[in-house]
Amino acid sequence: MIRPELAAVLHRWREPLIAAAVALAGIWVATRGGWLLGPIGLIFAALGTGLGLSAFRRVRFARQVGAPGIVELDEGQVAYLGPASGGFLSLRELAEIRLIAVQGQRHWRLKQADGQALIIPVDAAGAEALYDAFAALPGVDMGRFLAAMEADAVPPDLAPPLWRSMTPLARP
Repeated sequence: MIRPELAAVLHRWREPLIAAAVALAGIWVATRGGWLLGPIGLIFAALGTGLGLSAFRRVRFARQVGAPGIVELDEGQVAYLGPASGGFLSLRELAEIRLIAVQGQRHWRLKQADGQALIIPVDAAGAEALYDAFAALPGVDMGRFLAAMEADAVPPDLAPPLWRSMTPLARP
């Protein structure tokens, strides 16, 4: 009944659409008046707006799968299982995040305090889960991440870090 192209767009934007529906339902309830329904509706409208902002950023962060490999996030550990490379990295030991270019393609470079690095293609399957992992880091500015990803220019090899841990990097 629904065309595949429209179904794909609706699937991608499902979280912001649900958040908008919650906000609109909250506004509808608030307009029903009274001392009870007004505040309850406004609370739901504010909740839907906050969830919508987060969902909109998550949609902007996600890319269509175009690189080999799978990214998994499990209990504070990032895993990239690629055909030629891959590995695991603990978010607790994460020291630095950069967006770099490898052969003209954008990759996340996650570096631990001991110097080990994990290179993850931005458009690998499951890479959208990194948004929540990055957002939970202390002092992170997700606006910088989104701006770097949406820039037209491919990042230079020595791009400045988008996030750095408060503890200094250990020397190997």
